[in-house]
Amino acid sequence: MTRTLIDLDRVGMTYQAASGPVEALAGISLDVGAGEFVSLVGPSGCGKSTLLRIIAGLRPATQGTVTVAGRKVDRPIDDIGMVFQQPILLKWRSILDNVLLPAELAGKDAGRLKSRAHTLLDMAGLAGFGDRLPRELSGGMQQRASLCRALLLDPPLLLMDEPFGALDAMTRDDMALELLRIWGERDLGQEARKTVLFVTHSIAEAVFLSDRVVVMSPRPGRVAADLRIDLPRPRTVEMRASEAFGRLSLDIFRSLTGRSAGTTT
Repeated sequence: MTRTLIDLDRVGMTYQAASGPVEALAGISLDVGAGEFVSLVGPSGCGKSTLLRIIAGLRPATQGTVTVAGRKVDRPIDDIGMVFQQPILLKWRSILDNVLLPAELAGKDAGRLKSRAHTLLDMAGLAGFGDRLPRELSGGMQQRASLCRALLLDPPLLLMDEPFGALDAMTRDDMALELLRIWGERDLGQEARKTVLFVTHSIAEAVFLSDRVVVMSPRPGRVAADLRIDLPRPRTVEMRASEAFGRLSLDIFRSLTGRSAGTTT
């Protein structure tokens, strides 16, 4: 039985705006098992990104409790890697030095992690680009570098906030396949894989990547549906043309909108 890595118990978030209190999240109860790949989908403003920051300890929940690896989250936690929609690479540092940045921030000897950084860059198809500056790389290559940076300290948990949202469709597909390869879809068992919580607006991307897709309601964000993606691994591009893929995508669409595909009202 897979152990639980993330446990959310009736989590809520209300923040103060100029016009008064705004309830962003309400009654979120969710567990994510170790080694699972879980995607969050929902309309803009439903609190998906806020929820990631609460799990990371970057924002405190105003209701409920968050537990990661058996510990209550009440401050920023160390054993995570975060990847955002934009690569957020320091433009004056080389790609290698950007990848090594988490070691410096954690007070570790970055020199001792250079070999691992090079291995990650090689694995991500960036061999030979370590000395380049970010502006010399394409958007997809920069996002690969940001993923390497998140993996440098080998965290058991990856929180990814629309990491491919700014990429063109072809690069986005390439990055999805690359992420599954790095995650260990082909080579690792469930417990050996990292746990991934992935925010996306793309239903197809969520189905392609995930073990489960959690659908969130409009604000205040609640869990509207929690759907298991029973597609075989490794996932292939051809799988997107299958009847099962289409059925799962339609199930998520219905959960998001409350209507069937093709309905206009």
